[in-house]
Order: sequence, then structure tokens, then C-alpha cells
Amino acid sequence: MLGRLGAFLQQAVETQEPSIDLLKAFTEHWKGITQYYLDTTDENTPVKQTDIPWRLKQMLDILVYEEKQQPAGETGPCLEYLLQHKILETLSTLGKAEYPPGMRQQVLLFFSRVLGQMQHPLLHYLNVHRPVQKLLQLGSDALGSETEKGEVEFVAALCAKIKQDPALLSYILEGRALLNGKKPSDQVLCPQGETASKQGETSPTNGPLAVPTEQEMGAYAASPTREVSCFNTSGETTNSSPGRTQSNLITSLINLCKSKKSKVVLKAQENLLLLVTVAQPAAATFLVENSPFCPLVTEHLCVLYDAIPTSLDPADIASLERVSWRLQGNSAEEGSFPGKGSMEAFFNWLDYCDHMVKEAHSVIADALTAAIGEKLFQGTLQPQILQMSELGILVSTALLTGMVRQIRAPALIQEMVEFMLGTERQPEAITDSAQQHPLRSQLIEHCNHLSDEISMATLRLFEELLQLPHQHVVYNLVLRNLEEHSYVLRGPLGQEEHASLEQEHCEDALELEEDPYFTDGFPDVGFRGSRKPVPAAPKRPARPDGKRDVNEIVSSFLCLVPDEAKTSSSLEEAGYNTYVHDALGLFQECCANVSSWNWPQAPGSLESCHAGAPFYEGHFLKVLFDRMTQILDQPYGLNLQVTSVLSRLALFPHPHLHEYLLDPYLNLAPGCRTLFSVLVRVIGDLMQRIQRVTHFPAKLLLVRTWLMGLDPGERIDHRTLLEGVVVLEEFCKELAAIAFVKLSSTSCTGPA
Repeated sequence: MLGRLGAFLQQAVETQEPSIDLLKAFTEHWKGITQYYLDTTDENTPVKQTDIPWRLKQMLDILVYEEKQQPAGETGPCLEYLLQHKILETLSTLGKAEYPPGMRQQVLLFFSRVLGQMQHPLLHYLNVHRPVQKLLQLGSDALGSETEKGEVEFVAALCAKIKQDPALLSYILEGRALLNGKKPSDQVLCPQGETASKQGETSPTNGPLAVPTEQEMGAYAASPTREVSCFNTSGETTNSSPGRTQSNLITSLINLCKSKKSKVVLKAQENLLLLVTVAQPAAATFLVENSPFCPLVTEHLCVLYDAIPTSLDPADIASLERVSWRLQGNSAEEGSFPGKGSMEAFFNWLDYCDHMVKEAHSVIADALTAAIGEKLFQGTLQPQILQMSELGILVSTALLTGMVRQIRAPALIQEMVEFMLGTERQPEAITDSAQQHPLRSQLIEHCNHLSDEISMATLRLFEELLQLPHQHVVYNLVLRNLEEHSYVLRGPLGQEEHASLEQEHCEDALELEEDPYFTDGFPDVGFRGSRKPVPAAPKRPARPDGKRDVNEIVSSFLCLVPDEAKTSSSLEEAGYNTYVHDALGLFQECCANVSSWNWPQAPGSLESCHAGAPFYEGHFLKVLFDRMTQILDQPYGLNLQVTSVLSRLALFPHPHLHEYLLDPYLNLAPGCRTLFSVLVRVIGDLMQRIQRVTHFPAKLLLVRTWLMGLDPGERIDHRTLLEGVVVLEEFCKELAAIAFVKLSSTSCTGPA
């Protein structure tokens, strides 16, 4: 009862209070601001020590309150007053003058809150649109960190409005004054120096501008003779072409992305991302064709790349993990190195570009991808990779490897792959000129460079390339040369003797069969050892289903290295089972990447292939096989990288790749070589060298101990040879494990 009585008395009091005159209060606050400039003579008093911030806040509150009292879509008297008396125009001028000190920040804050809190579509009005452009154009001469917070809030409010109504993009982006309801194609540009106010004398100051439809915007963007009028910082209009950089929303966002403050950068990037995800194709086309968006983004990317020191250690570049643009790196953290901050800044922006390509409208994504391909890949990277300086080649190759590891947008991956490998899909020929795709040819040649460091860096690049979820990589490098199946001898399976007479490598293999060193069993696995010689050429018929027994193929690789060259069983190391476990994980990952590539499940029949075509393994495999033949004379790290790339190729579940790399019993055509035949040749060379090294087993064990991180306590002769033997043994185990996993697996497309 008492509660009802209290509510009744409160209602009676409220009804007796006189209603507030909002317009009168609004005009008084505005006159109070203007009076300050008439009365004050001290130009050094900060704006926060005046009543200007309070009066602006009161004006904002009145506008928001008035809007809530008005029917939807109607303007109240306070908003009419703001538009008719060009209050925003005056405020933008005061912000430009930065008088009193700090005024620009207050103006930006007022604009941001008006645009953000009011639901009425204000940006359609000329007397809102014009001062907004003025403030955007002040971004180029901003006062740094003092105004960045206000600027980023201002552009965030604009981006939110454009996201709601993409048709506003054509106004905000370039500041076009569409007067008297004219369409973009009918817009008459005023001459240089003619002020916007003069241009707008005949237009209603409080009437909304005619917003073009999506079709009109598309027609405008497609017009070959279009020109864009922009307001410069003095309020004048100038004719602008899309290639001419002027201060607008895009330039403001890009400049804020270069801030020293991580929070400002993050918010600017989020709002630029919001802008490029506009849904309307016409708005996306307008942004691409009538703004410096793509040039500015790629220019910043190239500037950051050029800022990376050329003296960086490739190992430091390789140690940098994938970065995220949402997480700003700290180059001062423990373990940092000189130049890490510059490198992180580049990869942060690259990751942001990658994210934009994934999220942006397809029109914007395609344009940005093409711009990055032209400016960064072809304009910056290609000359550095093709240069003569070994240090320059080394650093640029390592950075390109980092880019391959960083980029994940399908369109950008496509651009990058075609940049490095080209688009050719026909089988290679030995006589092919490097002019078909010079960069591809040069990169492959770098795998066999005189500098071991360049060879390792380039091999690491190809290893990263082979892990990309892109079918063209493995097809361009290898598969296009195996499709014709011309590496297989075309004839009855019983003609092994005829084939061996025509193949020099088979003769070497037969010599190994008679050698007592060429025997071994299976350590650490359930396969029963065999003291029988391992055939290097087909000596027994295949099973009726045409598939080799898993044990036969696995034993062929495990028995390649003779007992005298094996040391793993003498040390406490992980056995063959560990290799199988690792191979299984890598194979499953590889299958997941290629699951949508529709590869065949079995090699093509010889009848369906063109007979008589000479087989060429291709430039890439040729260099890898040539490197494998030198495994006993190469540094340990280089051998590890060569075998790592070959293992990556062997993991692919394509029947031709499996057959060519992992089938020891393949009936080879004359003059052809496979990975197994190359290994047989290496073993033959090793058997001869073993005889010339005194105390070979003991020295090999010392090298193995040293490679495990233990000090052997003495100098080791023939260390390169012995390290090569260690790599050879481990590589054969790895190939055996991969073959076992692939032949035993039924969960993935492949030869099993």
C-alpha cells in the first residue's frame, strides 16, 4: 500500500516539472563552445582544462535522447540544428587547427560517439559526410600517439556503419560529393581549387545525399573513363585516379596499422578486415578499383621485407615459428637475435594479408593476391633468388621458406606455387630449356649448389613446399614425369636376363648379391631375418594378385647396408619399431592433405601408356638422385636434408610414386634408375671404400657416438665418409618403415 502511494506521489511531482527544452539546451552548449574562442586569448591552455569536453558530451547526450523520443526515421530539431549550422564542419576545422591543444582528440571522440550511438543514417547527409572526410584526411599529418586512440575509434565507427550499409563505401572511401541527387556517372567534377562549400551552394544542407544502388555502383566502378573527386585537407576537391594515394579511410587504417602501439594496430587491422568483408560485389569492386587498398597493403609488406637485415643467420630464420597477426611479437624476449623484430613484423603483416585473402570478398581477395604476387614475389623475391651473391641467395631462400610455412590461404598458396614452379603440366624432357620457367630451374639447381649452405636451404624450401595442401607441387616436380609409366620395361616378366644385360646398375646389383657383406637380419622387429642375398632385380614371380609381399620389400631395404656398416644395434637407440611409428603418423597426415586430390589406387596399365617414349625422371628427381650418389662425400647436415626430401616424396600415397621410389623389384626399362637402384650403387661404392679404411667398425662407432652428442675423445679420420654411412643406414630403415606402413594401410588411397 505504501509502495503504491509513493509511486503515485513521484508521478505527480514529475508531471508538475516543466519539460526541458532540448533545442535550447543544445544551442546553449554550442554557443558556449564558440564563445570560448571569442573570449580566450591563451592558446596554450589544454582543452581538458576547459569546459569544451563537458559541453560536447552534453550535446551528444541530447542528440541521443532526442532520437529516442522521435518516431523512427525522423530527425529532431537538435539534429536539424546540427546539420543546418554545419556544426560538424566547424568542429573538424577546429580539430585540424588543434586549438586549444588536444582539440583534435575531442573532435574525433565526439564524431565517433555520434556515429556510433545514433541510429539515424547520418553519413547520408552532406554536412556529415564532408567533415568526416576532413577528419580522415588529417590522418596523414596526425600528432602520433596523442591522437591515435581517437583516430582508431573514429575509423572503427565508420567501418561499422559501412558494414551495415556497403553503399556508403563509395562516399566515405573517396569523399565524392553527389549533389542534387546526381548519379556517379553524371557527377560533374569541380576544377582544382574550387572549395567544397562553393560546390554545395545549391544543395540542401540538411538533406540526405542520394545513395547509389548496387547496380549504379557497379556501373560506376566499371566505367573506363571514371574519375574520383576527393577532398583534400583544406576542404578543396581534387581529381584523383585510383593510383594516386590520398588521405581517406583506407590510408588512415593502413597508417594506424603502422603504429607503435600494439592495441592500436590490432584494432586498426580488425576494422580493415571488417571493411574488406563487405557482402556487395559492387562495393568490393569499388574498393579495389577506386582506392589504393592493394598498393598500400603490398607496399607495406615489401617495406617490411626490405627492413629485414641481410646479415641474418638462416638458422635463426628457420627457428622462427608461425606467427599470428593477433599476437604482437616481443623481439626483446629471451633467445632473441639481431633482426628478429624486423622479421617478426614482416611475418605478422604477411599473416594478416593471408587472413585477409581468406576472409575478404572474392573480388578483393583476388586483387590482393595478384598484387602480392606481382610486388612481393616477382618484384622483390625473384631478383634476390636469381642474384649472384651467395649470402643474398641464402637469406632470401630462407625467408621464402618461412613464407611457405606461414601462408595458408588457398588463393595465396596457388599464387606462390605458380610463382616458384610455373604452370607446366607436360612431362619434362632432358633438352627442356630453363627459359620455360627460370626460377623453378634455378631453385632446383640450387639444390646442387657449390655452397652446401645454399643447397641445404633450398632443399629445406622444397621440403616445406611438399607439405603444402596443393596438388600442383608434387605433380609439377615429379608426377608429370611418371604418368607415362615409361620407366617400366615393356615385355614379358620372364625376360629378366635380357633386362639386366641392358642395365648397368643391375650388373652392380648382381655383384652385391655374391658379396658376403650383403646379408643381414631384422633387428628390433618381428620380421624373421634372412641370410639369403637380397635381389636387386626381379628373381621370383610376384604373387597372383600382382602385389609383392610386405616382408620382401621391407627386407630389401633393411638388408641393403652390410653388417660392417651398421652401428645402431651397438648403441642404446630407438629401433626400427620407432621408425614405423613415426612413418605411420606422417603417412596419415599426408593422406589427410591429399584426400581430395582423387588420385588413382593402382598404377596405370602399360597398354594404356605411350610406347617408345624415353623416360626422364625430371629435373628435381635427377638432382636428388645425383645428391644421393654423393652421400659418402657430403656433409652430414646436407645428407640429412636430401634424405628428408626423398622420404617426404615416398610418403605420398600415389601408386606411381610408391612404385618408383619403394619397389625394389621393379622391372626397369634400359637406362632408367630408381631410388633403390641408386642406393645399390652407393652400397657398391661403400663396399670398396670399407676395405681401404683401417679399423672401420671402431671408427664408425666413434662417429655414431659423436653424432649422438657424446665426445669421442679423439680425432676421427674419414669422418665425412663415416657420417654418410650413418645417414645411409638410417635412411634405409626409414624407407623400409614407410613401405611397411603404406603396404599395410587400407585407410588411404594408395597401392595397398
